[in-house]
Amino acid sequence: MALVNIRRDVSDDFYRYKMERLQTKIEGKGNGIKTVVVNLTSVAASLARPGAYVIKFFGFELGAQTNMDPKDDRWIINGAHDAAKLQDHLDGFINKFVLCKKCKNPETDVVIKDNRILLDCKACGQRSDVDLRLKLSGFILKNQPKKGKKDKAERKAARKAKQNGNAEKNGNHSGGDDGSDNVSNENGDSGENGDADSDDELRKMQAEAPEVNVEAEVKDHEWAVDMSEEAVKARQAQLPDEFKQKLIIGDDDDEDGEGAGNTVYDGLGDWIQEQANEKGGIDNVDSLDIYVKAKEMGIESKHRTVLVLVQTIFNENIAAQVPKRAPMLKQVIISDRHERALLGGTERLVGHLLKEHPDMISQVVKILQLYYHHDLVSEEVALKWGSKASKKYTDLSTSKKVRKAAEPFLTWLKEADEEESSEEE
Repeated sequence: MALVNIRRDVSDDFYRYKMERLQTKIEGKGNGIKTVVVNLTSVAASLARPGAYVIKFFGFELGAQTNMDPKDDRWIINGAHDAAKLQDHLDGFINKFVLCKKCKNPETDVVIKDNRILLDCKACGQRSDVDLRLKLSGFILKNQPKKGKKDKAERKAARKAKQNGNAEKNGNHSGGDDGSDNVSNENGDSGENGDADSDDELRKMQAEAPEVNVEAEVKDHEWAVDMSEEAVKARQAQLPDEFKQKLIIGDDDDEDGEGAGNTVYDGLGDWIQEQANEKGGIDNVDSLDIYVKAKEMGIESKHRTVLVLVQTIFNENIAAQVPKRAPMLKQVIISDRHERALLGGTERLVGHLLKEHPDMISQVVKILQLYYHHDLVSEEVALKWGSKASKKYTDLSTSKKVRKAAEPFLTWLKEADEEESSEEE
C-alpha cells in the first residue's frame, strides 16, 4: 500500500508522519451507485481519529449521505467519488481537525471541554480550538465517547506518534538526522516530560535492534491479480494431485497450534521453501505469489496458515522482513485468533532461531513494535498473550523467555492505557 505524508505540503521523504493513500471502490449502478473507502480504518488510525469523523467529514463536504459499519470495516459514501478528490478533502479534514494550529504537527488529541473542541498537541503543548461552525464539529459534540473510553484508533495512533517522536530524538529512524529538522525542533522540548521516562527500557531495546524501514512501500498494482472464482478454480486444476485431495477442508476451529502430519498446510510450507530454494532465498519469493497459492489451496483465511507463513517467510532477518510482508499478512490475519497464531508462530520461530542466533531474543520488542505498527496485532491480543506463558506453540521455557523479552513493549502498552485514562478523567 502506497504511503504519503500526512501533511502533503511537506515534500520531505523522511517526514515521519505517514498514512496510506486513500483507496476507493465503486459499487452498484444508477441511483444505487456508492463509493466504498476500502482503507478508511487504517487512514483514520494514522490520524488518531475515529473513522466516523473522517467519513462524516466527506459526507458534509460532498453533500452526500454516508453509511458506516465499523465492525465489518465498511465505510460508504453515496454516489461515485474519485479517490484523488477524496484525498484532497482529507487534506481539509487534517488541517481543521488534526494539525496543531501552532506547530502544524499532527501529534494531537481531541479534548472536549465545556462544549468546546480542543486539539491538545503532544509536541508543543499548545491547546487550540476547533471552529464550532463547521458541520463536523456539531457531529463530534453530539457523539462524544464515554469518559475514559477513547476511541481505539486514537489510542493507537497517539502511541505511534509518541513512539516515532521518541525514536527520532534518539537517532533511531530510517532517514538520518537531518530528514525533518523543523519537526524535530518542535518536538525537542517534549522529550523531558514523563513520556520519555516511561520509554527508557523500550528505547534501549530499540537501539539494540537492527535498523528497519517500517514505511516500506508496496505498490497497489502488485496486488492486481485475477482472484475471481473462475480464475482460482482454473489455477486449482493445475495443482498436484495430493493437493487437490486436500482442497475441501472443513473449519479449523478444533485445530490447535500443532500440525497434523501431511496436511495442506504442510503442502503450502513445502511450496514456499521450494520457491525460496529456486530463487536464492525467501526474500526473493513474491508475497502475491504466496497469497495466490494459499488462495488456490483454499486456506487463505485459516489461522493455521498464519503459523505456516511466520515460520517460512521469516528468518533471522525478520525485523527487516515484516514491513515488506505486512500487506500480504493483512490479507490473511482477519481475527483475534489469527493474531494469536501470529504471536504463537513468532514464539516458535524465535525459539528455533535461538540455537544459532542467540541475539534473536533482543529483537522481540522490535518485532512486536512492527506487528503493532502495521496493524497485524491489536493491543488487546498482545496484552492477553503476554500475560501468561503457554506450551501451545513451543516449549514452556522458550515461551517464558520470549514473554520476558517482550515486557518493555507490553509495559509500554499498559502504561499508555493508564496514562490516557487518567488524562480523560
